[in-house]
Amino acid sequence: MSQHLQETVTLNNGVDMPKFGLGVYKVDEGKTAVEAVKAALENGYRSIDTASFYENEVSVGQGIKESGVARESIFLTSKVWNDEQGYESTLEAFERSLQKLDTDYLDLYLIHWPVKETFIDTWKALEKLYHDGRVRAIGVSNFHIQHLERLLPEAEVVPAINQVEFHPHLTQEGLRMFCEKQGIQLEAWSPLKRGQLLDHPTLVSIGEKYGKSVAQVILRWDIQHNVVTIPKSITPERIIQNADIFDFELTEEEMKQIDALNENSRSGSNPDDYDK
Repeated sequence: MSQHLQETVTLNNGVDMPKFGLGVYKVDEGKTAVEAVKAALENGYRSIDTASFYENEVSVGQGIKESGVARESIFLTSKVWNDEQGYESTLEAFERSLQKLDTDYLDLYLIHWPVKETFIDTWKALEKLYHDGRVRAIGVSNFHIQHLERLLPEAEVVPAINQVEFHPHLTQEGLRMFCEKQGIQLEAWSPLKRGQLLDHPTLVSIGEKYGKSVAQVILRWDIQHNVVTIPKSITPERIIQNADIFDFELTEEEMKQIDALNENSRSGSNPDDYDK
């Protein structure tokens, strides 16, 4: 059973990544983002996930500095956006992210979406950054199986992570099995489906059994599926509550009940829309 907030999973290159972190998509630049990052780090989180597209990297960096937690104790992720992709432009985008985050390395750098014409060249740039020691691990986001099947024959480095939309309405079973076979760790964005699952009767019932919220049940389900998860919140109380999932364990039957809620429905874009 996963026992504590700072528990890690070992990626395919030997780097340890926290299983649980804070996502900051749609968290406004400025005080809101600074305080969310500080609240997370001050309450035991050690993983922060941002992206150039989120336009809050400056505040994430400031929040890290103000938290007083040593940079080397934090697993920091950012991503290269679609219009930054391509070999040279990706290298330039990486430098911009480092400058905004006020750090000299990243723990994880991801291709944000599989833009068909550029993601192979973009991956080559990520491999250079990895080989140069600028980033501790590299990976992709929003890649379907077909995107990975195009990438892997061209890759010198197998992606360490595939960060995708994952929640009880989108269980991604085929993709999870493929990634597991390839040694690629799956990571969940929008694990709570942007709040759309919080009154689901099955999840409410399971939560009542354990004295837990629906959000806590879903996040526990993520962890027990060996999926790294990064729920977003901006309030200290919710940030603390989201992480309070290490004192109970869902039964095999409850895991199957939640799996059965799958509808293959998304709250965000379909990655195929970027494969043009």
